[in-house]
Formats: sequence, C-alpha cells, structure tokens
Amino acid sequence: MFEELKTASRTIRFRLMLWNAFVVLLTAFAVLIGIRAGVSYNLLHALDEILLEDMEEIRLAIEPELPFPISDTLMNQLDRKAIGHVHHHWFVQILDVRGDEIYSSVKAPDLHPEVQQIRDLRPFSSDGYRLVQLHLTNEKRELVTVRIGASLEFHKADMARIDRLFATVAGIVLIVAPLFGYWLAGRAINPLADIIETTARLRPSQLEERLPIRNTGDELDKLSETVNGLLNRIADHLEQKHDFLANSAHELRTPIAAIRSSVEVALERERSAEDYQELLIEVIEECGSLEILVNQLLLLAETETDRITNEGDAVPFHELVERAVDMFQGVADSHDINLTFEKEGDAYVDGYAHHLRQLINNLLDNAFKFTPAGGHISVTLHSNRESNTCHLTVSDSGRGIPPEDLPHVFERFFRGDRSRAHANETRGTGLGLSICQAVVLEHGGQIDVESRLGTGTTFKVTLPIVKAPVHAASATV
Repeated sequence: MFEELKTASRTIRFRLMLWNAFVVLLTAFAVLIGIRAGVSYNLLHALDEILLEDMEEIRLAIEPELPFPISDTLMNQLDRKAIGHVHHHWFVQILDVRGDEIYSSVKAPDLHPEVQQIRDLRPFSSDGYRLVQLHLTNEKRELVTVRIGASLEFHKADMARIDRLFATVAGIVLIVAPLFGYWLAGRAINPLADIIETTARLRPSQLEERLPIRNTGDELDKLSETVNGLLNRIADHLEQKHDFLANSAHELRTPIAAIRSSVEVALERERSAEDYQELLIEVIEECGSLEILVNQLLLLAETETDRITNEGDAVPFHELVERAVDMFQGVADSHDINLTFEKEGDAYVDGYAHHLRQLINNLLDNAFKFTPAGGHISVTLHSNRESNTCHLTVSDSGRGIPPEDLPHVFERFFRGDRSRAHANETRGTGLGLSICQAVVLEHGGQIDVESRLGTGTTFKVTLPIVKAPVHAASATV
C-alpha cells in the first residue's frame, strides 16, 4: 500500500491535484478573509451611524440648557434611553472642562482618561466599547464634553458566527478541492495516458499505429502530432535501412558468389597454370568490386553519423576540382571526349577534403559513363561572395535521363537504363550519386539535377564557403 501511494504521489495527476487544491484553497481563504473584513467594517460603520445620530439628538437636547446645571428632566430622558438599550450596553456621559464627571447614565463604564483627547464626532474603540465624543461650548468657552457609546460584544458575537461559518466553508473546500482537483487532473491527462499506452505498444517492427488527434488544438494535440511525425520519420528511416541492408546484402552476394563459383569450377579437375592464373585474375577483379562497394558503404555511414562535425581548416575546394579534372583528362583523351573546366574565383569549404574529393570524382565518373565518344563534358566552378556560396556544375552531352528516372537518381542502388552506358563500362554499384547527395547534405549544401533525353545531363552543387585562411597559399589538402 505504501509503495502504491509513493508511486501515485510521483504522477503528474497527483501533482496537478496538489497544485489545483493549493490554488483553490489559497483563493478561498483570500476571499473569505476579504469578506470577513468587509462584514466587520460594515457592522462597525452601521454602529457608528447610530452613535452619531444619537449624539446629534443629545446635542439638540443639551445645548438649550447650557450653562449648567442640566435639568432633571433631561437626565431622566437619558437614563430611560440607556435602560431601553441596556442589552447593547448603551450609555452617555457628560464631563466638565477638567474631565470630571457631571452626569453618567446607568451602567456606564469607567473609561481611561486618554479617551478625552479624541477628536469630536470621530468614532473610536476603547476597552471593548465603540465611542463618539463632542465638546459643547458657549460664548467661545468650552463647557462640557458629551460622550456616548455602546458595547462591541454584539459585533464580536456577529464576527464569531461569521468565523464559524467561514471555518465550515473552509473545511468543505479543504475536502472538496483535492477530490475535484484529482478528478479534473484525470480528465486533463487522459489524452496523455492514451499517448503513453499507444507508444508502449509500439515495436520497431510494428510502427503502423498512430496517436489519435482530438482536434482541440491544445498542447496535447500538438504533442500527439509531434509524436506521430516522429513515428512517421522513424518508420521511413527503418524502411530505408531495411531496403539498404537488403540491397547491400544483394550487392555483396554477387561478387562473393562469383568468386565461390569460379573456385568451385576450378577445383573440379586439374588445370594448367594458365587456367589458375586466369582464375586468380577473376578473383582479384571481383575482390576489387567488393572493395569498392564496401568503401562506398563506409563513406555513406560516415556522412550520416551525427558524431561528425565540420572542424579544422577550410578546404580549398577549387584545387580539388582542378586536380580531379586533371586526373580525368587522360580518361577523356582515351574515350575521345572533350573535357573543359572553367573557374571564377577561389572557393574554400569548411568540411572534409576526402569526402569533397569523392563528390567531385563521382560526378565526373558518372558523366563519363553516359557520354559517348566525341561528346563533351563541361565543369564550371563559380564563387558568389555576396551569398557566401560556390556553385559547381558538371554537364555532359550524353543521352540524358528519362523523366521517370529523375526523382530516383539519388536513391541508393538505383540504376537507370544500362543501355545508356558505355558498352565496355564496368558495372556500377548504384551508390555514386547517393554518396554525392550525402556529402553535399553533410556540408550544408544542395545538389540538383537537370536532364533532357538526347541533350545531356547537368548536376548542380551549391555549397557554403568560408574566408580563405591566412596561409592558403601554403595549405595542403
């Protein structure tokens, strides 16, 4: 039981209940205290009005009889009035200029002398009584002080009844507020409980279920939408990973199967040294294809990991492009392809020289694969200092890419129409352009492709650039 209560006390519902009860109780106490103060003030104000009216009545009766002595008739009238209000302990006192008592009604209290210093017609409290005083003068000479008052016991009794009523109300609020708060908190977090229950059922292999949207527009609805969006992205990512693993396994199986079958055939009978040499050459070729595929997979993994951050010196991207063009110039000459390069300004990119070099090589290699003899490949690099970007374009005069293939050219293991490639071109892995896109995104850039059948294809890469380092001339890549 204790553990269950301890667990329940840690829930959001319990904390919401406590906060709601605290706010309700604090508000209730503040309201009750305010009401009590208002009632007390109104009761005293009503008593003050009565005393002031009585004082005016006595003043009108005394003033015609000044100077003293006061007539017996007036004193009898005041005594009768005091007796008539005996339950309220009403009284009247008349004092001379020295403060000595001239007249005092029945059951008048013995008050402290300092009450004589109170201002005229200003109600005040003293010794459990509410009092009003008035100094009467004649011919500019003070003659008497008239004091009337009434007991505050009735006021105290009324306030005691109000306090009991308020205590009852506070007790009810103290009981009801937590219960109501617990019920209200339960209604508020019910959608959150649904979210927890639904997400608890999800498994990596079963991500079809989504959180319900109540269309209230509140924070819980936004949370559900956010979680659903996350689930969609996770499902897409897992699907891509599953396809990637399946395609990788398929691509790896091909060279391995070729190596195995060649060795098995060779072991069926004795062969000459030339046959074994030819077998080993085939094995080496397949191992080379396997190595290329593994390296490309590793490069894709590097570009996608969140642990990699761009740090270090700026990479002279323009030099990487120049060197790549120079390296492919021999390929262009051997295939009778015209390769040109145009540069406008230097471009330094904050990133990884190895990855950027792979980007350029893949784009050029892809252009050579689909450019026939006698064709043309154009490479341009322009730097824009206003936008702090550089633009690399690689254009070829090949047959182009069909419109239906354009949306898929950056997908892993995607291969277009193989008839567009050179007849003697080695089989590609389908990862080259995927690597290009991953490298560009890794460096905060963008890659686009434009192509028309029968005209050619152009890849456009936009990368952010940084200021050239101080010793750029001596920097090595």
